[in-house]
Amino acid sequence: MVSTQAMSTPLQTEEAGRLLDALLALRTRITRHAAARLSRFARDFPEGPPPSAVNLAHYLALRTVDLRPLQSGLTRLGLSSLGRSESHVMTALDQVIRVLEVLTARGGDDADRPTSDFESGPKCLAEHARSLFGPPPTGRDVRIMVTLPTEAAREPGLVQRLVATGMDVARINCAHDDPEAWSRMIRHVREASEASGRPCRIQMDLAGHKLRTGTLAPAPPVLHLRPVRDALGRVLAPATLALVADTSAPGSDAALPRLALPAAVLARLQPGDRLRFRDTRGKRRSLQVTQNTADGLLAQCEATCYLNPDTRLSAERMAEDGLWHALARDIPPGGFLLCPVEIRLHRGDRLSLTREAIPGEPARLDAQGHVIAPAHVSCTTPQALERLTAGQAVWIDDGKLGGVVEAVDAEGVHLSITHCRPQGVRLQADKGLNFPGADLGLPPLTARDLEDLDFVAAHADLVGYSFVETREDMQALIQALSERGASRLGIVAKIETQRALAHLPDIILSTIGRHPLGIMIARGDLAVEIGGERMAEIQEELLWLCEAAHVPVIWATQVLETLAKKGVVTRPEMTDAAMSGRAECVMLNKGPYIVDAVHTLDGILRRMQEHQRKKTSRLRALRLAGIDQDQE
Repeated sequence: MVSTQAMSTPLQTEEAGRLLDALLALRTRITRHAAARLSRFARDFPEGPPPSAVNLAHYLALRTVDLRPLQSGLTRLGLSSLGRSESHVMTALDQVIRVLEVLTARGGDDADRPTSDFESGPKCLAEHARSLFGPPPTGRDVRIMVTLPTEAAREPGLVQRLVATGMDVARINCAHDDPEAWSRMIRHVREASEASGRPCRIQMDLAGHKLRTGTLAPAPPVLHLRPVRDALGRVLAPATLALVADTSAPGSDAALPRLALPAAVLARLQPGDRLRFRDTRGKRRSLQVTQNTADGLLAQCEATCYLNPDTRLSAERMAEDGLWHALARDIPPGGFLLCPVEIRLHRGDRLSLTREAIPGEPARLDAQGHVIAPAHVSCTTPQALERLTAGQAVWIDDGKLGGVVEAVDAEGVHLSITHCRPQGVRLQADKGLNFPGADLGLPPLTARDLEDLDFVAAHADLVGYSFVETREDMQALIQALSERGASRLGIVAKIETQRALAHLPDIILSTIGRHPLGIMIARGDLAVEIGGERMAEIQEELLWLCEAAHVPVIWATQVLETLAKKGVVTRPEMTDAAMSGRAECVMLNKGPYIVDAVHTLDGILRRMQEHQRKKTSRLRALRLAGIDQDQE
C-alpha cells in the first residue's frame, strides 16, 4: 500500500489529483471507443471478442490521444508512464489509477475494473507464436524463417544444414518453381526436421497479382570485341573469343564471347588461319585462329570491332609461298545473344505504361534529337491501370525510379519521371510496380492463387497472404481455406501497401481467434509505398500494435542480405539484425551464403534477448572490460 506521506509537497498532491482525473477520463474514453470498434466485428465473435481483440481495441483507443503531457506528469511522480502497456493496456492503466487514488486519498470504485495481471498478455503472445511457428529453440525465443532457393528441391544436404544451423520456418514462394519442386522441398524439410529433432514449419506464400513491367523489345544483335589496353591506349592483351558450330547454344559465358560458324567451315579451320571482315562501321578487321578446344576453336583480335548477322567473313590460310589463300567466302556469323533494348530514363522524361503487352522500347527521336514518341513498357496486370488518375504516384524497381501520372487514355497511363539517379536509371523487364495509396480494384486472390491454395492447404503449416489490404481480403482467404478443409491453417498477412497499413486493425480483428495469425512487415514494398523516412517510424508502430493484439510479427526484407548474397556482413546490417529481435520471427532471403547468414543471425538473436524484450531493456550485468573494477 502506498502512503500519502509519499507526497512530499502540496503541489505534488495537486498534480496527482489532476493526473487521476485525466486518467479516469481517459479510461472512460477507451472503454467507449473500444466497445464501438468491437461492435463492428460482432459476426466474427459470436461468443464474444477474445481477450486479445479487446486489448487491441483498448490500445487503439489509447493511441488516439497524445499521451506525452500525461506521461511527463506520471514520470515526475515516479509512476509508470504507460510506455510499455501494449500487451496489457487496461491492467497498466488501472494500476496507475489505483496508486493515484491512494496518493490523493480518493477512493475509487473497482467494480468495473476487472482484476488482471501483467503476465497474461506476454504469455498470450508467446502461445500465439508457438501455435503459428512451433516451439522456440532452446536459448532463443525469436524464430528464424528462411526463403528456400530452387536448389533446396534437389539438394537435401542444403536443407539439412539450414535446419541444423537454426532455421525454424522454411518459406516457399509460390511465385517460383512448381508443385513438383515444392513437394521435394517439403519432403527434405520434414526429413531434416525429423533427423535433427528440431521442429521446422513450412510456410507457403501465395504469388498474388504480378504488378511488374513487361518484356522489352530485343536490341539489334551485335558482338563487341575489345582488346585490353593500358592508359596510353596500347594493346596489352588481344580480345579472345570462342568459335563454335552454328548448332551450339548462342551467347557468351562469364569467360569468353562466342561466335557461331557453319559446321562445314569450322571443320576446315585450324590454328594459324584467319577470318577477315569489315565490321559494322566498315573497319577492316581480322580474327586470328589460335588453338583448338573441345567444342571448336579460339581466336583473337588485336583491334576493337563490332559484328552483327549482316557481317560476312572470309576464311584464309597462309600457304608455303607466304601468301594468304581463301578457304571460304561470305561466311555468315551466328549465335548472337538476344539482349533487350536499353531504356534509360532521366528526371523529366516521359514513360507510358501500356495496357497491351507490347514489348518495351526507348523513346523515338527525330533527326534533331526531339522526342517523337516517349519510351513505353507494358504492365503485366493491365487491370491495375484502370483506376489510376492524374497525380497518382508510381514507383518502379523498388523505388529506383519514380513518376507521377500525367494522363490516362485508352492506350495506358502516361508518366512524368520525377525521381531517379542523376545519371539516369535503366528500366528493365519484370521489375515491381507500386501505386501508393491507390485502390486498384483487383480481386484479393488470383486464379493461380486459388489453384496453388489446393496444394498449400494440403501440405503447408502456414500460408503467406501477399498484398492483403482489407478486412474483405482476409474474409476471402478464410472462406477459401474453409472450402479446402483448412479452417485452422496459420495465416501470415504480409503488410506491403499503404492501404494494408491503414486497414491493419480491421485485418487483425477479422482474423484473430479464427486462425493462428502472424503479421509480416514487408519492409521493401512498404518502404517504397510510404517512403524510407516514414518506414523507420512505421515499423515501430507495427510492432507495438501487433504486441497489443498478441499477434506475432515477422521482421522481413534485406536482413543480413549482403552476408547471404556475398558472404560478408555490413555494420548497418548487424544493427538491423539486432533490432529484429523485438519481433517473434525474422526472415532471411536466399543466397549462396544463406547457411552462414542463419548461423550469424542465430548468434545475434541469442545475445540480444539477454538485453531486450520488445520495448523493455533487460539490465543484465554489463560485461564491458573494467566495469567491475570498483568492486574489487
